[in-house]
Amino acid sequence: MGGILYRHNAEAYEAVETMLSVCGQAAVIHPTGTGKSFVGFQLCQDHAEADICWLSPSEHIFKTQLENWRSAGGGGLRNVRFFTYAKLMQLDEETLEGLHPDYIVLDEFHRCGAEQWGRGVRRLRERYPEAGVLGLSATNVRYLDDQRDMAQELFGGNIASEMTLGESITRGILDPPRYVLTAFSLESSLKKYEARIGRAKSALVRDKAEKLLEALRRALEQAEGLDEVFQKHMQDREGRYIVFCANARHMDEMISHVPEWFGKIDAAPHVYRAYSDDPETGRTFARFKEDRSGHLKLLFCIDMLNEGIHVENVSGVILFRPTVSPIVYKQQIGRALSAGGSKEAVIFDVVDNIENLYSIGAVEAEMQAAAECFRFYGETEKIVHERFRVIDEVRDCRRLFDELEESLTASWEETYRLAKQFYEEHGHLRAPRRYRTAEGYALGSWLATQRSVRAGRQYGRLTPERIAKLDAIGMVWEDPYSASWERYHAALVQYRQEHGDLDVPADHVTAEGVRLGRFISNLRRARSFGERSVYLTGERVRQLDGLGMIWDKLDLLWERNYAACLEYYREHGDLDVPAKYVSPNGLKTGTWLRRMRQIRRGGGDGRLSQEQIERLDAIGMVWDDAYARQWEHGYRQAQKWYEIHGGLEVPATYVDEEGFPLGKWLGRHREVDPKTGRRAIRLTPERKAKLDALGMRWEKEDPWETRYRLAAAYHREHGDLNVPGDYVAEGVWLNKWLNEQKQIYRGNRPGKSLTQDQIHRLEMIGIVWKRPVSGADKRGKTAYRMI
Repeated sequence: MGGILYRHNAEAYEAVETMLSVCGQAAVIHPTGTGKSFVGFQLCQDHAEADICWLSPSEHIFKTQLENWRSAGGGGLRNVRFFTYAKLMQLDEETLEGLHPDYIVLDEFHRCGAEQWGRGVRRLRERYPEAGVLGLSATNVRYLDDQRDMAQELFGGNIASEMTLGESITRGILDPPRYVLTAFSLESSLKKYEARIGRAKSALVRDKAEKLLEALRRALEQAEGLDEVFQKHMQDREGRYIVFCANARHMDEMISHVPEWFGKIDAAPHVYRAYSDDPETGRTFARFKEDRSGHLKLLFCIDMLNEGIHVENVSGVILFRPTVSPIVYKQQIGRALSAGGSKEAVIFDVVDNIENLYSIGAVEAEMQAAAECFRFYGETEKIVHERFRVIDEVRDCRRLFDELEESLTASWEETYRLAKQFYEEHGHLRAPRRYRTAEGYALGSWLATQRSVRAGRQYGRLTPERIAKLDAIGMVWEDPYSASWERYHAALVQYRQEHGDLDVPADHVTAEGVRLGRFISNLRRARSFGERSVYLTGERVRQLDGLGMIWDKLDLLWERNYAACLEYYREHGDLDVPAKYVSPNGLKTGTWLRRMRQIRRGGGDGRLSQEQIERLDAIGMVWDDAYARQWEHGYRQAQKWYEIHGGLEVPATYVDEEGFPLGKWLGRHREVDPKTGRRAIRLTPERKAKLDALGMRWEKEDPWETRYRLAAAYHREHGDLNVPGDYVAEGVWLNKWLNEQKQIYRGNRPGKSLTQDQIHRLEMIGIVWKRPVSGADKRGKTAYRMI
């Protein structure tokens, strides 16, 4: 084992070896940045004679982990066969039959909770039940998927080593960060509170809230801006910082603020972009890691660094992306922490992620729990850190927000009084969820909250006394939707028995009057938008799946088209499908793929899940459309010209050795529609920037200037302007043009003239306005005439 594994990973590895030999499966749950992938690589190295199948969400993650292993001195791993989870799904029976793994490694195993990926893993494990299975992840819980425990589902609870993020900081495995909270996102909340105050029915409530709102507005005005916060807390002025963004548009917006926010630290910071859709991401990521310049380095990224990839020597992270996922939150802040590191990193929580399900407060609680545990067992030597610095730049603002929220929210006793009044008027408490009292209080929502609190689905304080008081006015604790669920579920079972599927028409009504079509539509919409609290509990989703629920009518068509694409890929080895291609079973696959590209760019109806994207990637999907591919080809040809000539002064008629009309291609970019003023070719900011970097001239050159440039070039090369009559350059008959300038100079072209500057410039390159003509005049003297 040598010195490759840190002590905590060496201990985990020993436990893995023991558990695999006894149980045949083991899970390691260690935080991001602690080097847990090395546990898997050590298993591969120590069992060099074994065949190992390594599964991961992406090839990029695996390659980066492997590079880190080799950099640390790890040996070669020739016995490893790697697949992404998406690729595993596509393996045919013959390939699957030829694997014969002795061990299966499931990296980021919490991702196996996804329906399709999980099915592929189950298929592999069922084929090779004797193979040992090792799982690696920073978390075993899918927080936003009914709290599913994937260590229990996949490994039967066989956890060889488990460590929280807080424990790893307490033990000194990861360095504690400085956590800086800013006022950036709080300003957007002001308008929401203004609207709530306007809806308040009580004048007393409105007056109090408006005073608090005004105090809050003044406090935010006095709070430091992001430029001041960054200048104060970015102590490493030449460091590497990872900036997490929500999507490509959000990334572009954030990058546009770089001079404003970071200019006080570095007038010319090095900015990098990284996202999975960009083929340049791998090289960009490498340049960011290798940048040793004396400048601030900022890597703006979308999702790709959330899991599996750790960057050494990161000075901090900036959270511009709000997230309610504890998994993503822990992965993102983990980028600033490093096992074996020696410097205090900084985390800038710009979007107030501290208020989410799992926040920095939860990390502190984990640290306290770990410290107490070590003291109980007499292992105080393991306690290296007990706290870290949280720098709340907006503490006063947050206090005012709390007071404002409290002023607009009725107390429990006040709302109970309104509930009792409703009961006395109606004889029940079946208030619709959106019901509001005459005073504007959301009584329906409040009653639903009491049910959720008692069921343990939501945090809250509901004492036995309060429960008794609600019982006294007819509170129904059972979810009012449960009874209707049983009714609709029974109707679905009957439909399935009669029709063999759940492809229910939208207007279908059963003989008993159950509007089953509308019910199915509501379920699909609820799941599509993540509304899982009413009908779609985890158990109910499993019941529906057992009946063969079609969650999206488009899913069925999607799967059929995907199957056609898979057949095309197996036959042709790629997915470069012609636009008019129709599959043997009549599907317009070419058109369907074009629509998938449009949806991915945000230009079409519908959306693609990450799983669908990865499944298409696994069979060679080309996300760029034909125009995009053609443009990139033209850009590459322009790059070649630039590398040779140092600019983009390309003749209009130039065609390169591959037959590409580069001159015409560039000329099209300069053309402007005289009616609209728009360019003939509309470019994205990114493409325009790429051409700008090559010295692109966007204004079309004046025709006179073009011809003068050609004449000057001829003069430089030959030393005169004795241009042959048949000489043509860039499509210009140069001799004819020079003669035309002489005729204009002589006044033989009515309406045309040369400026003094043009005359001077032509004379500078040797134009001769007069020339001798053979013959003599009547007096026998030599005659001259102006030409």
